[in-house]
Amino acid sequence: MTAPSLTLYDYFRSSASYRVRIALNLKGVAYEAVPTNLVEGAQRAAEHLARNPQGFVPTLEHDGQFLGQSLVIIDWLDARYPQARLIPAEADARAKVLAAAMVIIADIHPLNNLRVLKYLKAEFGATQEQVDDWYRHWIAEGFTALEALAPTQGLFGGDAPDLVDVCLVPQIYNARRFDTSLDAFPKLVRIDAALTAMDAFAKAAPEAVQPA
Repeated sequence: MTAPSLTLYDYFRSSASYRVRIALNLKGVAYEAVPTNLVEGAQRAAEHLARNPQGFVPTLEHDGQFLGQSLVIIDWLDARYPQARLIPAEADARAKVLAAAMVIIADIHPLNNLRVLKYLKAEFGATQEQVDDWYRHWIAEGFTALEALAPTQGLFGGDAPDLVDVCLVPQIYNARRFDTSLDAFPKLVRIDAALTAMDAFAKAAPEAVQPA
């Protein structure tokens, strides 16, 4: 790995942070991890808001500059460290990969974000069972589309992971946390199994990076 020059403010269970950790590992880029505990509200601390006015993770610091949003960070990594490219440069291929990845990034994840789940309880009186049903519903909707897009052999990226693969593993991890049935998504389960066997993915997993 290259010498550490990046700092990643993340939370071990944040799926957006998980994506960025995978991308950094695939590219062999060293970084310093600074845990930001979302459950304890560390994202709303003044020092974190100075880095990321939205109060989100992940936030990547480089040369005194701060980048937010996982897709932006991964796109920046592709430009800065083009080896093990995750988003194709060619226009048609790029559009295809981004469209599939956005099923997770733009459709599933925002509806199942921690702040949304808390809002359902606080403002609408949703029970934990109702929140869990909400969570599983949006995963199933998105995964139905991804299953149709998934290849019958290999990864979304073919022989090597691409952005869709990077996004898929954290989302399947979350699906299993919430006891979502994956029986209808055999291609996604197959791809996930192949990816999680790779070091870059295994070393980015929540259990691998959870603070002691």
